[in-house]
Amino acid sequence: MSLREKTISGIIWSLTQQFSSKLVGFVITIVLARILTPAEFGLIAMLSVFIALGNTLLDSGLTSSLIRSSEVSQNDYSTVFYFNLLGSVLLYLILYFSAPWIALFYHQPVLSSIVRVYGLTLILNAFFVVQSTRLIKDMKFKIQTNIQIPSAIIAGILGVVLAKMGYGVWSLVWMALLNAFLSTVFNWIYSDWRPSLVFDKVSFKHHFHFGYKMTLSGILETAYQNIYTLIIGKYYSATQLGFYSRADSISQLPISNISAAINKVTYPMFSQIAENNEQLKRVNKKVTQQVIFWNAPILIFLCIVAEPLFRFLLTDKWLPAVPYFQILCLTGIMYPLHSYNLNILKVKGRSDLFLKLEIVKKVIGAIGIISVIPFGIYGLLYFQMGFSFLGFYINSVYSGKLIGYPAKEQVMDILPTIALSAFIGISTYLFDKYFMIPLLFPDLARIIVVFLFYFSIYLGFSNFINLSAIIDFKLLVKK
Repeated sequence: MSLREKTISGIIWSLTQQFSSKLVGFVITIVLARILTPAEFGLIAMLSVFIALGNTLLDSGLTSSLIRSSEVSQNDYSTVFYFNLLGSVLLYLILYFSAPWIALFYHQPVLSSIVRVYGLTLILNAFFVVQSTRLIKDMKFKIQTNIQIPSAIIAGILGVVLAKMGYGVWSLVWMALLNAFLSTVFNWIYSDWRPSLVFDKVSFKHHFHFGYKMTLSGILETAYQNIYTLIIGKYYSATQLGFYSRADSISQLPISNISAAINKVTYPMFSQIAENNEQLKRVNKKVTQQVIFWNAPILIFLCIVAEPLFRFLLTDKWLPAVPYFQILCLTGIMYPLHSYNLNILKVKGRSDLFLKLEIVKKVIGAIGIISVIPFGIYGLLYFQMGFSFLGFYINSVYSGKLIGYPAKEQVMDILPTIALSAFIGISTYLFDKYFMIPLLFPDLARIIVVFLFYFSIYLGFSNFINLSAIIDFKLLVKK
């Protein structure tokens, strides 16, 4: 199979895996949101920064080195496996003994016991991180789909049953724990790889040299992404944090899933052509244009139908989350450009530059966040939107130099798509508002009508003006 065929197949199965698993999780979360209160979701969101940091420590550094390396031995895999396993135990112990202070920080005593149970997911995840890395490296996303879907469904059923029985926030805890356990079991069943009883110091030093910079970068990124949750949980109520976390998770369904699914394919694929700058630029350009072509209109459409969408899915009790959701959707339009520019640095082996950029961005971001705290949650949200554009510029300046694809050229390549999406979005908003769509249709029918109006015009205009992305998409479908 050629690189092109392998990449297309990988993208299809990666999208299938990413969306199917997230869709299952989304449906389960919707059911749970109708049963549980925003405050109970807020309690789990308070822990997200600690769990996310733990998973970042286990997953972002050495595993990235394994993926980018052209030749990886059994010793390499086994060394990373044991390092991650030992690291997960140490991280859990830190969480376990820090639990009372975490509860004190948020003024939520129940968090102490929740942390000690929820934190076990770190150890369970460490048991299959190498198996998962091997599947990504070989672009075997179909197997990942077969692993993640059953795990999510079975764990989700348990969560819903416990919520119905009145377990409250604990239904979310036990659901996460079962999901991690089943993912471990299925990864070991589907994978024929088993660790050897060896820890190779030479191998560890090789991967650690590249990986520790990626890990530090990952920690900075994770901490920054979760600092909003940390601040809202600290200075506002658990209910407000519940509204924010639900708005963020729903907005991430298109934002992170499209980008993350393709990112899983592009990173190993970029690694195979890392020495050919011309080809790397061409592929990066096409991938970016294709992702923005679908990502931008979906997010703008969601902004328009946010109110009926939340009322239909989550009931009226979640409507205060609507304005948070709309701002987060607009923020997410630039997100794919961040990850693809950073991928260039990784495949070029410039983890040192990657780390320096993350430090610069996070220092600027932290200063900005502290400055807008007096303006409340909306101050934080609008700053998050503005910083997404600044972050893209910082990333693209350096990655662009490596492959001859500067920020200005990147912007010009996607500007027609974003402008078209915005123009049709404004037209659709006026259509929804002044043609009495809210009065003529119930919420679901209104969403469908607006969807058909928006995307029929968007795709029609895209085809009429021959956008590069739709031309590439039609060629892909024909082949």
